[in-house]
Amino acid sequence: MRLMMSTQLANRINIELNDTNDGLTIFAPTDGAFSALSPGTINGLNDQEKTNLVLFHVVPQYIPPTQFQTVTNPLRTQAGDVGPYDYPLNITTSTNNTVTVSSGIDNSTLAGTIYSDGQLAVYQINKVLLPMGIFGPKPPAPAPAPVKPKKTPAAVTYRPPALETVSGDMGLRVNVVVALVGAVIGALWL
Repeated sequence: MRLMMSTQLANRINIELNDTNDGLTIFAPTDGAFSALSPGTINGLNDQEKTNLVLFHVVPQYIPPTQFQTVTNPLRTQAGDVGPYDYPLNITTSTNNTVTVSSGIDNSTLAGTIYSDGQLAVYQINKVLLPMGIFGPKPPAPAPAPVKPKKTPAAVTYRPPALETVSGDMGLRVNVVVALVGAVIGALWL
């Protein structure tokens, strides 16, 4: 409750209960579950991670105890989506009706029902569920963009402007001179 109050999520949950027909299911770890965490686990989180940790324990639908055997896994939590680096939960029920809630990092057993009214269900669990989105391995970095080859400037060649047709020997000499001048200018450009 202290973590829920410090992250100011109690008001958000209350508003959601008033604005939705789907209800909510909260998995509430005991004080002993928080005490069993390694020292600094909660204090080492930033404010957003603390908020996500609390929201990870909230499923945006009412799940009565009779439906634990039929839920579709993974379950989306209020912290995020169901992808591998997001915040999904999995619920399984054993043959002796033991309900296990799994985060992908740890498993917790349902210890009992604290509250249930058809819209809100609060279940006591014996461990704090540690989400992959905070405590798991980080997703691989995206592949770098391919390097585009640099374009090398094309060789500049000189092309003399077209001359008007000149007839006879004079035309031949003009064309030879223009070709020689063009070759010299072209060589200078290279």
